[in-house]
Amino acid sequence: MPAFKYQAIDLKGVSSQGLIDADSARAARQLLREQGLVPLQVTGLTEKAAQSIWQRDLWPKKCFSSTQLAVWTRQLSGLVGAGLPLERTLSALLEDAPQRQRDLIANLRSEVNAGHSLAQAMAQHPGEFNKVYRAVIEAGEQSGQFDLVLERLAQDLEADLQLRSKVMAAALYPAVVSLVAVVIVLFLLSTVVPQVATVFQQSGHSLPVLTTVMLSISAAVMFAGWPSLLVLFLAFLLLRRLLKNQKIRIQWDAWWLNLPLLGRLVRSYNGARLANTLATLVGAGVPMLKALQTAADTLSNQALRADTLQALALVREGAPLGLALSEKGRMPALLPMFARLGEQTGQLPKMLAHAAEQLRNEVQRRSMQLATLLEPLLIVAMGVVVLLIVLSVMLPIIELNQLVR
Repeated sequence: MPAFKYQAIDLKGVSSQGLIDADSARAARQLLREQGLVPLQVTGLTEKAAQSIWQRDLWPKKCFSSTQLAVWTRQLSGLVGAGLPLERTLSALLEDAPQRQRDLIANLRSEVNAGHSLAQAMAQHPGEFNKVYRAVIEAGEQSGQFDLVLERLAQDLEADLQLRSKVMAAALYPAVVSLVAVVIVLFLLSTVVPQVATVFQQSGHSLPVLTTVMLSISAAVMFAGWPSLLVLFLAFLLLRRLLKNQKIRIQWDAWWLNLPLLGRLVRSYNGARLANTLATLVGAGVPMLKALQTAADTLSNQALRADTLQALALVREGAPLGLALSEKGRMPALLPMFARLGEQTGQLPKMLAHAAEQLRNEVQRRSMQLATLLEPLLIVAMGVVVLLIVLSVMLPIIELNQLVR
């Protein structure tokens, strides 16, 4: 039965809004009147309500964040695993959901009640449910192991969320230290150094070399500060435009893979995503070719994505997965090795899951090592710069005291 979003008032003039299930908009209005409400607006959730440009969100937000989607999938998995029918599961999740999520879940329930599968209902919301998510849901519904597939999907989302949170946490401290250092140095160069140096210049004495250098840097910062920011902003826009070209983007991403420390981290992160996605899709019964195509779309590095698509072509021609993934040599060596073991033992999803877990652990370990290495280096660099600025201010004071004596 379709769901409708309504706005109504009661006999006392109190307004209310919510969702109601009915066969049609007319039936929904009749149900509202039977409840003592005067319907003002009744809109089907499957319809796109006409809105003026002023009513639309300039930056529409997703109903589910990454964390909320993982939690919602876990709840869906738990209720379906308990034997609850899908329609009743969606109704139960609808009750405690926030308003933005209520509309989405009600739309999914309406589509399911109309005879569509959950994957087909989710396909109408590609911004909320990506291709991998929908492919896993579709495979679970077709395989008859929907509860087990949902459980695995929830675990994968939670593992991916945990990996990203740890990587972000490792990168947060160096980023904050760098930002604070830049702000402090700019403040000292643009405010403190010129004011102090002006006093000593008026006395007619020559300034030390370090102070003169700092004054030159300060003048350059004050004169070219905003133009430099504008140039950097324009360069950033130009780079973004260039990276929209597929060939340039592949070359750019391939350059990142060759960096000494970050390159290994990027390889492991994308390898973990590829292995985890393949393990989930193949384990759910998705054909290998479709699983490889879907998994390639989840990779952020376009060079590795191109390698995966080339591996797809080799697999289509009959090559083993492990051999196809090792063709270019840019994938983490762990991934082709576990793929070969999985193909030899007939336990490909299990071996790919092991590869994903080990690569995730490597990403966490390397990101923590990189953060641990950067923290003291940034602090020392910041201390040296501040020390030079302080010396450029103190040296004239020391010389002036010696002259007074």
